[in-house]
Amino acid sequence: MTRLPAGFRCYVSNVGVKDDSDDFVVVAADATCAAAGVFTKSRFAGPSVQVSREHLADGHARAVVVVSKNANVATGDVGLRDARELASGVAARIGCDAADVVVAATGVIGRTLPMDRIRAGIAAIPDELPSHLADDAARGIMTTDTVAKVAEAPIGTGDARVVGIAKGVGMIEPDMATLITVMFTDAEIEHAELAIVFRRVIDRTFNCVSVDTDTSTSDTAAVLASGVAGAVDITDFETALHDVALSLTKQVARDGEGAEKLIEVHVDDARDAAQAKRVAKAIVNSPLVKTAVHGADPNWGRVAMAVGKCSDDTDIDQARVVIRFGATEVYPRPLDDAGLTDLSAYMAGDTVLIHVSLATGSAEATVWGCDLTAGYVRINADYTT
Repeated sequence: MTRLPAGFRCYVSNVGVKDDSDDFVVVAADATCAAAGVFTKSRFAGPSVQVSREHLADGHARAVVVVSKNANVATGDVGLRDARELASGVAARIGCDAADVVVAATGVIGRTLPMDRIRAGIAAIPDELPSHLADDAARGIMTTDTVAKVAEAPIGTGDARVVGIAKGVGMIEPDMATLITVMFTDAEIEHAELAIVFRRVIDRTFNCVSVDTDTSTSDTAAVLASGVAGAVDITDFETALHDVALSLTKQVARDGEGAEKLIEVHVDDARDAAQAKRVAKAIVNSPLVKTAVHGADPNWGRVAMAVGKCSDDTDIDQARVVIRFGATEVYPRPLDDAGLTDLSAYMAGDTVLIHVSLATGSAEATVWGCDLTAGYVRINADYTT
């Protein structure tokens, strides 16, 4: 079990949004602390995103509340009013301003929150939040996730830590962060610096994951720093935050809806990081690449196709590109039939690396995704029924 950092406690319950599992999570600090967040760029962003943007504008927060199984998106003025009431209700129970509560919601789009049930759930929040376990909070924010996603890392050699939780397995193609992830630290970090470091880490981790190319309307990533453990070296802090975010990113990709394999795509020798990431995303998002990985088929032609789709990158010359599965080169020096058979054994594993060198420069990027299975279709064909 993973304990929250010093200065944080949580409360998890079922308030009736879901039928049979926890759906209401509050994680609160003992006092208002430095905080930062990044949110979806979707033009259908939900009311929770709107409210949380407002509440984090001053760089401070006291608590995070997450409702799972109902996204409260495309619900108009009623949805916005409900999101504000959710924040103010939690604030009243824990003793802070409503503006110090970050709100997140995840699940079905187009349904208003069951506010009668949620009001009863808020009223039941105990005077002292009972749990110190991040695992409890991680389970409470799950929707179609099959496992709770938790990660932790020490900051340098001291006692301070970073702990993160995340949910998300479908509708995953980040356009700022992705899904819902909240990270907590007991390090003392000034809020402006926290925001800079957090966005930098998100860009290298959660912004590099894709399950199905669909950007969520509810993407929320936030970090709260209680400061209880005192000041830390900022480089050590960024390293720990990155380690936690990267672990959660891979957990999200590996648990993609219906997924059986993690796909890691590394593109190097690129003109710049943007080109490397663009090509890597084209590969990991290709349904043909995903299905080839699912079938352990070393069909490198599908990777070549995906690179070729980046038609605006006119400096990419197919004669100079190198494609590898794992450490094995498959283009421009193709394997014989025996070599392809041996490579199938590698691709039958639960993690497949695709490595492409572009010969356009010296930049690189890595992205993560998963295979495409019949399970993904079944889950999403029946999502609301």
